[in-house]
Amino acid sequence: MLIKNLHSKYNPLYFLAALGAGGLAVSFFMYPNFMIPHKGYPMITFDHLYPILMGDDKLTAILTGGALLAIIALALLHFRLLFWNIGEYRKYKKTDEFQSLLKSNREISLMAIPLTLAMTVNVCFILGVVFVPNLWSVVEYLFPFAIGTFFIIGLYALKILGDYFTRIFIEGDFNLSENNNFAQMIAVFAFTMIAVGLAAPGAMSHHKEINAIGMFLSIFFLSIAIILGVIKMTISFKSTLEHGIDKGSSASLWIMIPILTLMGITFIRLTMGLHHGFEETISKPSFFTLTSAIISLQIFIGIIGFKIMKSVGYFDDHSKGSSANAGSFALVCPGVAFFVFGMFFLVFGLVQNGLITPMSPAFFALLTPLILIQLQTIRVFFRLLCKVTACGPCSQASCTAS
Repeated sequence: MLIKNLHSKYNPLYFLAALGAGGLAVSFFMYPNFMIPHKGYPMITFDHLYPILMGDDKLTAILTGGALLAIIALALLHFRLLFWNIGEYRKYKKTDEFQSLLKSNREISLMAIPLTLAMTVNVCFILGVVFVPNLWSVVEYLFPFAIGTFFIIGLYALKILGDYFTRIFIEGDFNLSENNNFAQMIAVFAFTMIAVGLAAPGAMSHHKEINAIGMFLSIFFLSIAIILGVIKMTISFKSTLEHGIDKGSSASLWIMIPILTLMGITFIRLTMGLHHGFEETISKPSFFTLTSAIISLQIFIGIIGFKIMKSVGYFDDHSKGSSANAGSFALVCPGVAFFVFGMFFLVFGLVQNGLITPMSPAFFALLTPLILIQLQTIRVFFRLLCKVTACGPCSQASCTAS
């Protein structure tokens, strides 16, 4: 049971719990999508999966069914946590603590809401694709609705950011000394999530107008994310170098991992969109270069972040210990993101360039560390879910459930 009636003890970063569940659902979609052939379709569909589930190859059927069950379970958990967050957030808005948040650096944490809502759209799309028969025959009618939904979420994100910047520009009350972390990058995370969602219709639609609208809006929000990222990274580095990393927010060191994943997938989708809508030739070696650069940066950030967090005792206190809080769910997104982009690196970077053969020993050798990271991410997620949001023996918070 989830804790209820948190009121002033609520934190908008609780939305990251729902985000994590949605991201894990997406991660299990990567297995059938990248390991089962679906020629002529940009992604796997129910019509590809059903014959496999009913086929004679029992091992493949069991593994595929297991991935689909994981998608269902994690998607349901995503919606459960989403609705819980919405209910608790509505109560939180009536408290004095919420007014205090609107006058501090922490106001940027509200960007976790559009970030999670954008993930919800992705989860809904995946559920429709893998569980609704013949959905792809009407998918062109769904793309305008997807674009409209992502655009509305984008406008909501812009409103939050606009209110935030208006306040700090007029009042000049941004506290640099309390910005010795990278939590401000959650705004960049939100805009890249919106951009990658809008890039999907741009990549997959065969109607040039829909293709162009999706791509333009994707580029619009991606451009905001890039310029915002430069600003936020600069001030975060300055404060961190002057004051040292804030231990409680040190998980934000890994926030660039999911941002890089979303940016990389956006670039891939925009390239596909140019091919479908504007007859641009696709250069497969360019995918090798792009995916290699991004996975390299992610590994570097992962190693540096791990060393720092281990040195300050973050994992012992916030992952395993009693100091776990809403912000601790920031540990989940990097693991999900690295697994997801690792699959893109394997398929778009290596397989499509003939560097490794699908389902070969080399393929599974490279896939194994990704699976281990995914499993560890699941373990951390449920540990945090139990400690931070659960009403029971494993919870570190008091239970006020009614």
